[in-house]
Amino acid sequence: KQWYQRRVRGIFKIPKLKVCALRVTERARARILKNGGEIITLDQLALRSPKGQNTVLVQGPRKAREAYRHFGPAPGVPHSKTKPYVRSKGRKFERGRGRR
Repeated sequence: KQWYQRRVRGIFKIPKLKVCALRVTERARARILKNGGEIITLDQLALRSPKGQNTVLVQGPRKAREAYRHFGPAPGVPHSKTKPYVRSKGRKFERGRGRR
């Protein structure tokens, strides 16, 4: 049971939050509103607190872009986890020695 609990990701109990975002998924919207939270847009936030007092800016991970998978030591070099730029993943494409 401990193994399973460590692998579970996410927050189970959402506290009462005021969230300002460009877009929110339907599931996140439902969870926030169910617990008495509020979702506002950026222009509403600008009217409520023009100086940005009592607000917290949160950014997503910057290296989450798919392009970052292609950076690093050349694909094919030993111990390289870099993703090659390949047209397809078929039998004829980059399936040479050491790739099968």
